[in-house]
Amino acid sequence: MKLVVLGLSLSSSWGNGHATTFRALLKSFARRGHEVLFLERDVPWYAGQRDLSDPDWCRLAFYADLPGLDRWRDQIAQADAVIVGSYVPDGVEVARRVQDWAQGTTAFYDIDTPVTLAKLERGDHEYLSPEVIPGFDVYLSFTGGLTLRHIENRYGAPMARALYCSVDLDLYGPRDVPTRWDLSYLGTYSDDRQPTLDRLLLEPARQRPDLRFVVAGPQYPAGIDWPRNVERIEHCPPADHAAFYSASRFTLNVTRADMIRAGWSPSVRLFEAGACATPIISDRWGGIETLFQPGAEIALADTAADVLAALDTDAAVMGRAARARIGAAHSSDHRAAELESHLTEAAAARAAGTVTDNRTRTATA
Repeated sequence: MKLVVLGLSLSSSWGNGHATTFRALLKSFARRGHEVLFLERDVPWYAGQRDLSDPDWCRLAFYADLPGLDRWRDQIAQADAVIVGSYVPDGVEVARRVQDWAQGTTAFYDIDTPVTLAKLERGDHEYLSPEVIPGFDVYLSFTGGLTLRHIENRYGAPMARALYCSVDLDLYGPRDVPTRWDLSYLGTYSDDRQPTLDRLLLEPARQRPDLRFVVAGPQYPAGIDWPRNVERIEHCPPADHAAFYSASRFTLNVTRADMIRAGWSPSVRLFEAGACATPIISDRWGGIETLFQPGAEIALADTAADVLAALDTDAAVMGRAARARIGAAHSSDHRAAELESHLTEAAAARAAGTVTDNRTRTATA
């Protein structure tokens, strides 16, 4: 299969979770014998923070603007499948071009589904609009559960399928490094995550000055009152993630509010930490029990007291159990097989005439 992907970023993991998600998925997809071209908008905030320039499992190319995308028209037209990702700059116009040019299967891969749907409900069409959704053969969603039917029924997607993020087990695994922190958190600042981070990491740090904590990630405001036993790391690149998790006795997962409301929205950090056999303490949301067994493979916490209680448990047993679950169900090889299946299903539906042509669906919408 020749696949073209137009995504937010493959080259830079700075301030986003898309790059590592695409890297793991597409590397495994290429390993299944497919050819991949990734087209990335060349923007200054990623251009100055690139940590992958020449992957050996796909072709990575950049375009400066919408007119610059026109030079890739033939490759898009000739591809067996084309995927447009969420948060792509000028995403609605990119979608229209892809649906107009592509002769093969088209898909939208939403790595931010609850955020996307909330934006659509308030009329914010930053990178996706209701008019272009029916023009994709399949809507691949970071979120599973009932949200998939909502996308089909409310927005007219011919087919919505879950495609959770995953982890590349070639890159993530336990590292033989000294333990530096009792509890770590890796994530870019977000207004709606910060209250949970305050409750589940900063408050435990205040109550237990004898323990060591760390928060790694960019864009945190200068006014945050960090306890003295909380270390700050401005950016932890993917190459250092495994060592970061392995140096953590436990790590914390914090979920955005829209994703908690939707449920069934696992962060890539869950899978990366689990692959490193690092025990995870997570906030609570619907569907998490379908991915990890609470109490055995993950600890769920609502309060600072819950976190401190979890920190007193046997970390090694839970970490090993989490790693076993990742290896059984959540590696990038599993996701690549699922992606292949979804694209094949969508292509078969088009060939059978059970869905109409992209242009017809978009014009009708």
